[in-house]
Amino acid sequence: MQYQASVNKLSQPLVQELLDNADKLRLGIEQLDNGCTIIDAGIQVPGGLEAGRIITEICMGGMGTATISQSAYTESWPLTINVHATNPVLSCLGSQYAGWSLSHGKYYALGSGPARAMATKVKDGAVEPVEELYKELEYRDSAERTVLVIENDAVPPVEIVEKVAAACGVAPDKLTIIVTPTSSLAGGVQVVGRVLEVAMHKAHALHFPLENIVDGSGSAPICPPHPNFVKAMGRTNDAILFAGQVHLFVKGDDAAAEKLAKELPSSTSKDYGKPFADIFKAYEYDFFKIDAMLFSPAVVIVTAVESGKSFRAGKLDNALLNQSFGA
Repeated sequence: MQYQASVNKLSQPLVQELLDNADKLRLGIEQLDNGCTIIDAGIQVPGGLEAGRIITEICMGGMGTATISQSAYTESWPLTINVHATNPVLSCLGSQYAGWSLSHGKYYALGSGPARAMATKVKDGAVEPVEELYKELEYRDSAERTVLVIENDAVPPVEIVEKVAAACGVAPDKLTIIVTPTSSLAGGVQVVGRVLEVAMHKAHALHFPLENIVDGSGSAPICPPHPNFVKAMGRTNDAILFAGQVHLFVKGDDAAAEKLAKELPSSTSKDYGKPFADIFKAYEYDFFKIDAMLFSPAVVIVTAVESGKSFRAGKLDNALLNQSFGA
């Protein structure tokens, strides 16, 4: 990539904001014996919408803005998160995407945020990124401190903490891990705040040239939380699938922009048509059986910046949104 700002350095002031205002934001702060700082955003503490908003910006590597507002776009669910990234490829794919699989014993979680861009492993005697995606992005970050966001209802075991620190090349006392349960308000906000990232990831899956994506923004309704994990996860997905809106600005010819617009929306997937929790159950809770093309915003606008033409596709589905959120 031509522009390679440090997602870790840019996100640290936001991490410090959480630490400095933990009581105001109703967060729990714990320092492990090895020095790692754990921020609880909804396990033993209430957390809240504002905490989720800041965590969304941390996930975006300090290269994006997240705001919460009221919108009349949907019939029944006006609370909305709006996101914009100054560099969507680096912010969304290089930081926000939950692409780092972490497990120890029965604990499993996906890591997202700036630490991903620092994490390496040794393979066949050579140092390479933990995730293959970074080879394609040609991006590797370095910084004195780093932060990882984990979507889980439990603090990770020390073995995972040590693994993350080692992979990032920092001592554990230079690592902060933020834990956001899916069923919490903060957790729900930071997942729905991935509406632009979901579009970026699908554009990548559709083999659209990432270097041609110039800018982008997105919005989606913030779902009500649910104590059941599957329903909570379903609602966060459905917020994007049924009412997420994304506007991408791209270089290249009009035909490519129009093709991207037509292929991006969630309604193009064979699995579209019922709440995510129902789809998940139908596939016997096997995430990998679900059509990967489902994970997309509902409505997409793609503007070809060189011609000025815009292409719109997809649809808002209030009925399915109400079915998901109202259950």
